[in-house]
Parts: sequence; C-alpha cells; structure tokens
Amino acid sequence: MRDYETYLRENHLPHIWCPGCGNGIVMKSIVKAIAKLDLDQNKTVIVSGIGCSSRASGYMDFDTLHTAHGRAIPFATGVKLANPELNVIVITGDGDCTAIGGNHFIHGARRNVDLTVILFNNNIYGMTGGQASPTTPFGKKATTAPYGTVDRPFDPCELAKAAGATYVARGTAFHNAMLVDVIAQGIENKGFSLIEAITQCPISYGRRNKMGDASAMLQWMSEHAVNLTAFEKLTTEQKNGKFPVGVLYKAEFPEYTVEYAQVVSRAKGVK
Repeated sequence: MRDYETYLRENHLPHIWCPGCGNGIVMKSIVKAIAKLDLDQNKTVIVSGIGCSSRASGYMDFDTLHTAHGRAIPFATGVKLANPELNVIVITGDGDCTAIGGNHFIHGARRNVDLTVILFNNNIYGMTGGQASPTTPFGKKATTAPYGTVDRPFDPCELAKAAGATYVARGTAFHNAMLVDVIAQGIENKGFSLIEAITQCPISYGRRNKMGDASAMLQWMSEHAVNLTAFEKLTTEQKNGKFPVGVLYKAEFPEYTVEYAQVVSRAKGVK
C-alpha cells in the first residue's frame, strides 16, 4: 500500500466525478500532503460544503463533515474553536466558497482562524448544471451565460490576501508535485491558509468553451501557469493570459483560537 492510501475510504471508490475531471488529482494531492506531514489521522478533520469538489470528503478516511452549501468555513471554525488541537482542512469549490460562501470566506480570513482551505477552482458550477461562477473568466460561456459572461471574475488568492489570510498559494492539477508542497505548507501555517487548486472540468466548462479534452486542458495549465518568481520578471504584455503559481503570500498575525482562549481566560479572571 502506498503511504497516502491509508487516508482513503477505498470501499467508497470508484468516485462519481466525470471522466477527465481533475478533482481526483487534487484530492490525491491533499492526502499526499497529509502523508508527507505524517498527521495523526484521529486528529485531522475534513470539512466540505456542496458541489463536485466537496464530495471528496466522502472518499477520505478521517472524521469528516459534508455541510450546507457555502457553509464549510463556519462549520470548520466551530470545530477548531471546540478543539484547537485538531488539524482542520476545508474542501470547497469556486462557487461554494466565493458565491454563497463569500462572506464566510472573507471573515474566516479576516479572523485568521487556523484552517487550511483548499479551493478547487474549475471556473464553473459543475454539479448543478454548468452555471457561471464568480471565477468564470470574462467572456467565457456557461448555461447562464450562453453568449459569454460579462461579470468580472474574482481572484480568490488576491481576495484572501486582502481579507487577512496569512498564507496564500496556488497550484494546478498539472503541477501535482507543487500542489502537494503548497498544501503541506498551508497545513503547517498557524493561521488562515488558502490554496487555490486550478482544476479541469472538461464536461461543463471545457466542452462549452472549446478547450478540448482533459489532456488539452491540463496542457493549457502547463502553458499558462508560471512560477511566481518568473512571473514577477515578465512584462505586463507577457503576463497577459498567464497566472502565477506557488506560494503567493505569507504573513504573521495572531491566530484566532489562541486570541479567543485569552478572552475566555480574562472573562474567568485568569491571568
């Protein structure tokens, strides 16, 4: 057995994801990061919302919570406050996290709760019919934008950084080794960590936008993702159409559960 397989509920496999979906790659990256850090399986909790990516919690052999749409972060915050010793990992999608869950995302980052949020970003609502999400690129087609969306998309990494996250990173389903590393570093960060995982949806997004099959979409990632150090050296013109990957931002700020415990102590009159 490979080291990461101990973290999978193999009796629940095969998964329900569409052929060519990148969610399995991202899920494997998460369990490989957990294996790399040798986390205690009994002290690690996986919390997910609703959507294609959020089904991953059902395949992972930990204490898991499959919660309401957009509410994974507040559920996870409750778990962390109840037992700060736990490793709490949130699995969410671009629609789940940045649309109905957008305010929870902002305030989780603002509070700097020690959560590791892995945002599977396939630029679409895949499970519910291919509607445009807050990360669907400008001009791309969806069932709710058959002639191309005119909404400007969110950059979840910039949003997390502005809201107060202390660790922000991005990887892709193509750059698997990097994705494992940035997830592991996010877990180690004592504060709110966001890892955006760019992943392909060849059925609801790729087919409608003529991006080809899964292999073609992975090839697109390899051609458009640029390591942050190299990205910063590009001219404005060269950056057009490309995006940085790797650790994008790190900062230090008091962690929420630690600060909250001090409030409890003060309320009890304990110095």
